[in-house]
Parts: sequence; structure tokens; C-alpha cells
Amino acid sequence: MPILPIDAGRYGSEEVKRIFEEEQVLKYNLEFEAVVAEAQGMLGIIPKDASNEIACKARSNLVRIDRVKELEAVREHDVAAMVEALVEVCSDIAKPWVHYGLTSYDVVDTRIAMQMRDALKIIEDKVKRLTLLLVDKALAYKDLPAVGRTHGQHASIISFGLKFAVWASDMLMHLERLQEVKKRVLVCKTLGVVGTGSLMRDKALEVQRIVAERLNLYPVDAATQVVSRERIAELIAALTLIACTLDKIAVEVRNLQRSEIDEVMEPFKEGQMGSSAVPVKRNPIKSERVSSIARLMHGILIVALENVALWHERDLSNSANERFIIPMSIILLDEMLNSMINVIANLKVKTDIIARNLMLTKGQIFAEFVLDALIRKGMGRIEAYKLVQSIAFEASNKGIEFLEALKGDERIINIITKDELDNIFNAKEHLGASYIIIKEIADKAVTMCK
Repeated sequence: MPILPIDAGRYGSEEVKRIFEEEQVLKYNLEFEAVVAEAQGMLGIIPKDASNEIACKARSNLVRIDRVKELEAVREHDVAAMVEALVEVCSDIAKPWVHYGLTSYDVVDTRIAMQMRDALKIIEDKVKRLTLLLVDKALAYKDLPAVGRTHGQHASIISFGLKFAVWASDMLMHLERLQEVKKRVLVCKTLGVVGTGSLMRDKALEVQRIVAERLNLYPVDAATQVVSRERIAELIAALTLIACTLDKIAVEVRNLQRSEIDEVMEPFKEGQMGSSAVPVKRNPIKSERVSSIARLMHGILIVALENVALWHERDLSNSANERFIIPMSIILLDEMLNSMINVIANLKVKTDIIARNLMLTKGQIFAEFVLDALIRKGMGRIEAYKLVQSIAFEASNKGIEFLEALKGDERIINIITKDELDNIFNAKEHLGASYIIIKEIADKAVTMCK
């Protein structure tokens, strides 16, 4: 009976969850044993006949998960149970050489790397998909002036498309980060009990190199019984940073969907209910889900950081929690990406409301540009700032348009003509370098997301 939402199928795609299912874990473990045996046979560490048989039996589906579980119930050691189950299906010639020179965490750490190899491919593909969706939105709304808000207040004019371009840029950084982290995370270890490769002696590193190459991993440079947990922490940190960006996007969508702003709306399918009590509500539940899961990701990272310091050449204080945090970090991020892809792909942008909100402060959003015009005409910055501020505050108190107040003030008109003021109050003239920024991000995205 499923207990957690992941187990119940609520979160995460099947392609990602499959990587962490116990049957697939067994396949990863056995493939590692097979490749190690092949490398050892190739180098003459173990008999060639034994090497071939071990590899064949490991890949034959003769080792069954139910038998491994039976053995584990007695041995209380999952890897030892897997090794024993493999030994059981081998001949007397091969039996002594199964798992030769290895320790259990050679299996576990390399299997984790194999899982991450496959999982990160899925995650990367979804990051790329989201990035291109964000770029599409950036290009679609590059010419749309909108309110740029700082401290929750109207500040200046922004291209609505620039919002999406910034997020696309963030996602491109994540792609770069994932490529970099792979070299340190996707590592293979075959160096035995305390990391010396003692039973394989001078051929130990060559075994590791061959195994890493065949599994499309990197050989670890040095390790104790376990791969340094800094590597796992770095991976989860990279995943959590992606989660933070998704949360950032989600928070903006949630804010822009507030009734008081109403500039965007999440997809809301036919038959969907926003509230069990209020029929008219369309709650941004997908974005809220992203924000909620992001908080859990933060906590997972803390656990990964705590796992770095182990006793001597290793202890088991990391083992139990890693059975949670490693699959959870991938599956939860996968869910977040799926949700945000859905949101961005089907986001309703209310251009009429965006235009309305731009003038909500009766034109005071143009204050920055009036200030600039005064400075360009020769007025000192502080003097100009105080003048614009005083006129803006007075206009606000009187409830009149800012442009009207400016045109009615001789101190302004003596410096800036009314026609010049009218030109200043053209929103599309104040999008600055937005077009260039958006195009550069779009071009970079096309290159990186091919």
C-alpha cells in the first residue's frame, strides 16, 4: 500500500521513477558486477572463463529480486545479498571470483552514478524544453511595456518579455552547471574496502578506468571506502538551485495572478475546480505546488551537507538518508519541471490588463524619465529629483494625472516643452536594451538546447 505521494504516483514522471525502482537498482548493481568482472578478466586478475561467466550470469536475469530480498532478510545487508544471489547462479569455477576485490560501496556509489547519469539526461532535456518555452514567451512579448516592480511597488517600465528572458538565462546557467558537475558526480569506484585497490594491486586503477569508460562514467581520483560525499552534496545543490529558479518563476506567476494585479493566469482546464467552496476561483495550484516542493528541496540539501563528514574511512550515518534524498531530489525536481513546463506553455497573458496596470499610478511610472530629461537639460540631479518628487506627490494627493501636473508646473515647462513631455510618456520608448538582451538570450538558448 503506497504511503508517500511519490509512491502513489502523485509526483514525478514514470521515466524518472523507473530509475529508482528496486528491479532497476538490481540491474544497475549487476551490470556493475558484470563490467568489473570483464575488466578483471581482460587484465588477468581473475580467470577469463570465470570473468565471462560472471558477466553472462549477471546479465541473464537469473538473479531475481525476490531471492535477493530473501537473503537480505537474513543477512541484513542488501549488497551482500545481491552478491550471494549472483554467486548462487554461478558455477564452481566462477563462484570465488564474484565481487572480487570490491566492497559494497563500490557497487552502491557506482550505481548511484549510473542512476544519476540516466536521471540527469531526463532532467537536462526538461530544463532545455522549459528554456525554449521561456524564450518563446520572451520573443512574443518583447514589445509589450509592463510595470516593473521593486519592493512590491511600481518602479519603472519593463518589457514583459524580459521577465521570461531573465528566467531563460537562469535556466541556461543551470545547464552549464549540470555539465560541469557531471565530471565530479558521475564517478566510478572499484578500489575496495578503504580505497587502496589492495587485492587488484597495480592493476586496480586500470580496472577502474575500464569500468568507468564502459559505463560512461569518470574514474574517481581518490576515495576511502566511499566516494566523498561532497560530490553528492554538490549534485543536490545544483538540483536545488534549479528548484529555486522554478520557485522564483512560480512566485512571480502567483503574484501576477492575484486579483489585484491579474496580468497572467495559469492553465485551468475544463472541469477543474479552483476551490471546493468558491466556484469562481481559479487558484494557481501548479505554481503553488512548485513553491511547496522547493521548500522540501532546501531541506534535502541540508541533509546532503550533513553527510559530508563521516568517521575515518567511512561509517553508515549517510546510508539510510541517502536512500531518501537522492531519489527524492531527482523525482521532486522532475515534478517541478513538469509543472512549470505546463504553466509556461499554457500561460494566459492578459495584455489589456498589463496596459491598464501600467497607468495605474496615473503616469507616475514615467518619473524616472522626467528626471533624466531635466538632468539632460542641465539641472542638477538632486535638485531635479526633489522637483519631480514634489510634483509627483502633490499629483498623487490630488488624484490627478502626473503628466497633467507636470504640464501645469512652470518650473518644468520652462525647461521641458509639452511636446517633449508627451514623447516622454510613450512607454515603448523606454524599453532600453530589452530587445538586444532578449535576442542574445534567444540565440544562446538555440545553441545550447539543440
